[in-house]
Amino acid sequence: MLNISHNKLNQKVSLEGFASAKRVFHKRHHKHFNRFLLAFALIGFIILFLPWTQNINGKGYLTTLKPDQRPQSIQSPIPGRIEKWYVQEGDEVKKGDTILHISEIKNEYFDPNLVERTGQQIKAKSASVSSYEGKVKALQNQMAALSNERRLKLEQARNKLIQSRLKVKSDSIDLEAANTNIKIAQRQYDRIVQLQSEGLKAITDVEQKRLKLQETQAKLISQENKLLAARNEVINAQVEINRVQNEYTNKISKAESDMFTAQSSQFDSEAQVTKLENEFTNYSMRNEMYYIRAPQNGFINKAIQGGIGQTFKEGEALVGIMPANIDMAVETYVEPLDLPLIHLGEEVRIQFDGWPAIVFSGWPNVSYGTYGGKVVAIERFISDNGKYRILLSPDPEDHNWPEALRAGSGATTIALLEDVPIWYELWRQLNGFPPNYYQPEDGMAETAKKEK
Repeated sequence: MLNISHNKLNQKVSLEGFASAKRVFHKRHHKHFNRFLLAFALIGFIILFLPWTQNINGKGYLTTLKPDQRPQSIQSPIPGRIEKWYVQEGDEVKKGDTILHISEIKNEYFDPNLVERTGQQIKAKSASVSSYEGKVKALQNQMAALSNERRLKLEQARNKLIQSRLKVKSDSIDLEAANTNIKIAQRQYDRIVQLQSEGLKAITDVEQKRLKLQETQAKLISQENKLLAARNEVINAQVEINRVQNEYTNKISKAESDMFTAQSSQFDSEAQVTKLENEFTNYSMRNEMYYIRAPQNGFINKAIQGGIGQTFKEGEALVGIMPANIDMAVETYVEPLDLPLIHLGEEVRIQFDGWPAIVFSGWPNVSYGTYGGKVVAIERFISDNGKYRILLSPDPEDHNWPEALRAGSGATTIALLEDVPIWYELWRQLNGFPPNYYQPEDGMAETAKKEK
């Protein structure tokens, strides 16, 4: 027992008289046991040289390959109150099927005829725009008429100015003729006076010449007055041209000002029409949002907002939906140390939770219940759990994944790397070394493995 006493029991008591001792204590068992140990050692030595596939284990879960196939929640872009449900949890819906009906909770949208009345406002404002357009056209016609009238009036005034200038020239010539006549009359009078002083002419002749001289002087004065009057007419014609120019400029400027005012009112009305049309479209689309419809074919997972009369805010989730047609994939995670060993196209064995499997991680050919997958995406940034996310799709060269799989269930992944002897793998594991690092030549792990 504890072997404390110096008295040896086996030296004083003999076991040879017992039948059980005769069956156990004989020399033949040493021979069989040695053979067993030798055979076990040979088998173990041979096993050390068998090929072993290095691998990376990971835990993940089922998801979908495309983002639009993943479970989603349906939100309402406007706040409202639930009025009626058309589905229940677990129902299958088609794209466009009505899920629930909501009502308005904002007071500015309470009017049930809001869209129709906005349409009436658009018609009224459109008529106002048409009226302003007509006013602008009328003012443009008025401006054209005033411009034409101004052109004619200016032409008339310019003709009168030309006439006045011609009359000035004519009166100037007449004045020169009058000056010439008075000179002649003065010489004749002087000659008659001299002849009368010499006794050659009678006094009557002198009186006649004096009278003619006076008449010629009167004509000269009259002609000077006519010339001054003609010059005044030239000045008046020039003043008339300026008056006509200013008068019609004022009239046309006033018409332009009225036209610009009408155009400003027209543009303002057009802006109001555009704003009302925008509101009309928004109101129409808002009315369509009172019915929450399915965005795609799928199944109703969960009613997040329940009951009747419950209010919610815009963007708040109302119901969860799972798409009907999905491409399954596995989302798994690997350690940062193993990330350089994972490449696009890498072969991965997958064991799904709930599906029986016998797995030999280093001997994938003799494993049972695992399914093939290929790496289709590698995350570029580490996840919150301190690992890198890898996305796997079904391997088309392997047997199909079970149809009963559902998104969210767990999965264990085994990424297959290089083939090495078992002794090397044991030595690597004991020393804590990572698997052999390798890089495919063409960026695809499958190509590199085929070359090996």
